[in-house]
Amino acid sequence: MYMKLSILDQSPISEGQAPQKALQETVELARLAEELGYERFWVSEHHDADTLAGSSPEVLLGHLTAKTNTIRLGSGGVMLPHYSAYKVAENFKVLSALAPGRIDLGLGRAPGGMPRASFALSNGRKREKDRFPEQMDDVLAYLNDQPVPHPYSGVKATPAVDVPPDVWLLGSSPSSAALAAEKGLPYMFAKFINGDGGPRELAEYRRSFQPSEHLKTPKAAIAVFLICAETDEEAAYLAGSLELSLMMTGQGIQSKGTPSPEKAAAYSYGKFELLHVEENRKRMIVGGPDTVRMKLEKLAEECGTDEIMAVTILFDFEKKKRSFQLLAQAAGPKKLP
Repeated sequence: MYMKLSILDQSPISEGQAPQKALQETVELARLAEELGYERFWVSEHHDADTLAGSSPEVLLGHLTAKTNTIRLGSGGVMLPHYSAYKVAENFKVLSALAPGRIDLGLGRAPGGMPRASFALSNGRKREKDRFPEQMDDVLAYLNDQPVPHPYSGVKATPAVDVPPDVWLLGSSPSSAALAAEKGLPYMFAKFINGDGGPRELAEYRRSFQPSEHLKTPKAAIAVFLICAETDEEAAYLAGSLELSLMMTGQGIQSKGTPSPEKAAAYSYGKFELLHVEENRKRMIVGGPDTVRMKLEKLAEECGTDEIMAVTILFDFEKKKRSFQLLAQAAGPKKLP
């Protein structure tokens, strides 16, 4: 089965690691992804986080345009309710001028952090997430040099570009799928957030899709936590870091970064913590190359998509790079030695 593979990198910080090192690893990973033939490389937006360094996708993407040549780059995503639609459009027009035909603008309505960060981002104003559909329309108008409503009529987002970015809607719920279909936009479903979702939401997206000037036929992909190693056993051991990290986050336990697999293996889980771990495994694909390929093909078939976006969080960056190498060998568009 031919499958497009992409990457969402959240610039995760390992325990004991400096945050700037996590960002440097994201740059190195983008270059590796291009070399391996991945379809697109997205970066995320998280605020007030000790475990994730990616707080400003626009700035990081600007750097990545200078470090890559062919791979598509994008945001996974920009949390639009925090910002002016006009400024978001200008940011991504600048990126499109720097890397013509290679920029994706993924838009989301989640806060990307705790409430105090949302208040700080809006300078104390209420976050108007209900205006998200209207803001999306404004972004699309600014990007495509179309009229915008009063009182901003006549304002142009600059610079002018030959190829504006592709706009994707990101989400993990039926409502986001319905909105993407209504707007006629590509849709990225975040299974790494909602492990129970995927097939239903993407089926509804395709059923309700309304062709637009931006997209004539439905286009959807699914993002999932993914860890690939030489064997199923090694992958399960390495995945312990992510399992412990997610459990701690879900229980409100403060963390200073992704723990080592040794620390995870030594952790004594309580009864209810084990239930939490088991629930989180719905959000993951873990295994050796053959297992991962089989699970990816099953997921792609269930969701009716030919593109999977891998979200890989490992303590050891060399193991993380190896995971993406093995994934490309197992299921990517080109076979590598």
